[in-house]
Parts: sequence; C-alpha cells; structure tokens
Amino acid sequence: MPLNIVLIEPEIPNNTGNIGRLALASGSKLHLVKPFGFELSDSRLKRAGLDYWQHLDVHIYESIEGFFNVHKNAKFVFLSSHGSSPHWDIPFQNDLFMVFGKESVGLPKPLIEQQQQQLYKIPINNEHVRSLNLANAVSIVVFEGLRQLGNIYDY
Repeated sequence: MPLNIVLIEPEIPNNTGNIGRLALASGSKLHLVKPFGFELSDSRLKRAGLDYWQHLDVHIYESIEGFFNVHKNAKFVFLSSHGSSPHWDIPFQNDLFMVFGKESVGLPKPLIEQQQQQLYKIPINNEHVRSLNLANAVSIVVFEGLRQLGNIYDY
C-alpha cells in the first residue's frame, strides 16, 4: 500500500465513511485511533462509505499511545493548520503515515509541539476560513502524495 491515513479520535461518522471510501479508492490503509465520536456500526458511517467498507484495509487502536507503540519505526507526517510548510512539500514515500486530528480541535497540542519538523498544512487563502473539512483535507493530501509518487492512473 502506498500511503497510510491516520485519524486521531475522529468525531463525525460521515467524514470517516468518506475517508474510508477514499482510502479504498487510493489503495491506502486507514488507521482509526479511539476514542471515536460515534460507533463503527453508525448508519451514517456505513452510508458515507457505501458498500465499500467491507473491502477496506482498516486498523483500529485503543489509544494514541497504542498506535505510536505499534508503529514506532514508521515515517510520519502530521497535518495541522499550525504547520509552517505546505502539504506539497511533504517528502512522500510508500508506507508514509499521514496523521490528521479530530474535526473540532485538530491534533493534540503536545503532538504539534513535538513534531514541528514533520508538521504540514494545506494553505488556505482566506482569513475567514480556519480549516477545511477533514474528508476534503485528507483527499487533498492523499492525491498530492499519489501524484508525487506517480501512482495516479491515466483514464
């Protein structure tokens, strides 16, 4: 799999369902870190993911610490409106873990403080917009990664 999408404590089932569909379409793995703001059986999650959810390569972790313990030797980048470098500067590589925070507050502050060198943002060109919808942000970053890796198919 070329990329890993990590959602830290996702809160909105529709976003997670849409990101699941994106993960499947892009050949990515989806990693979900508890606690969730919904149940995995939520009909809104299933509706957004349609009937694709059963085909998805999804991994669930009980805590952020548990996730990082399992993947302690992995390559990570972190996406936040607090990043200083644009997402197109991410050093994309196969098996890269792209970590996104929850919809209401983003990544935990200690993580932002510890990961300044791997912290990226999607530039927003309007002072009235704080951030993008999580599913949209993940889509932007994943497809930029696939473009840079040469993993986008010509139709």
